[in-house]
Amino acid sequence: MSGRDDLNDLSLLGKPETRLPSSPSEARLEVFPNHRPGRRYWVTLNCPEFTSLCPVTGQPDSAKIVIRYVPAETCVETKSLKFYLASFRNEPSFNEEIVNRILDDLVKAMKPREIVVRGEFAPRGGIQLTAEASYPESPAS
Repeated sequence: MSGRDDLNDLSLLGKPETRLPSSPSEARLEVFPNHRPGRRYWVTLNCPEFTSLCPVTGQPDSAKIVIRYVPAETCVETKSLKFYLASFRNEPSFNEEIVNRILDDLVKAMKPREIVVRGEFAPRGGIQLTAEASYPESPAS
């Protein structure tokens, strides 16, 4: 690899792996050390070609997923994120469930200071759905 010992635990980056996980439960979100843990900065990740399945009809759903986070001690490795997001392609879930699952899994993997996950789903039946979840949760106003 690069000779950086802090990257030894990464199993996908720099490897020829192409087999996608069959479900989000099988996927592994990997992280690497944030070398600026004292600095507050935002990382934005866009996935404009996200796909999943409607749990009722089995029809494909597509969305743009945007993840914004302020890292603490670690950052998410993007190849593992790509594989994780692709694992939803055969996963029957409602759009709201997907956004909240992505948030929960990312919080568990990297414990960010703040994170927002936004899913802008393609219209179905003339209605476009956008779901957004954040951590830490803001008190209800």
